[in-house]
Amino acid sequence: MSDINISIIDRAGVTHSIVAPTDMSMNLMEIIRSYELAEEGTIGVCGGMAMCASCQVYVLEGAEKLHSMEDEEDAMLAEAYHVKDNSRLGCQIHITEELEGLAVEIAPYP
Repeated sequence: MSDINISIIDRAGVTHSIVAPTDMSMNLMEIIRSYELAEEGTIGVCGGMAMCASCQVYVLEGAEKLHSMEDEEDAMLAEAYHVKDNSRLGCQIHITEELEGLAVEIAPYP
């Protein structure tokens, strides 16, 4: 396996080109936290259990590469703030080689 390139726009509007490992079973929320792209305590509040939506992102490119949304993610987004048609939870996006070129924007924190 290899690393992939992901583009992430933080909450200040700054674009970051990130190299993400595909061999560590990480999800997008963990990548955002490890690169400190969101203020501590404002992302992954529930620990990645799809129970808080603090890791909500807007998928700008590569949506077709993502797996279908599960019921838990859909239910959480139905209750979240700032939801758009391209919203997904970062904790539910697992980093795989297929996601090369993914581009997302971190949603505002409530």
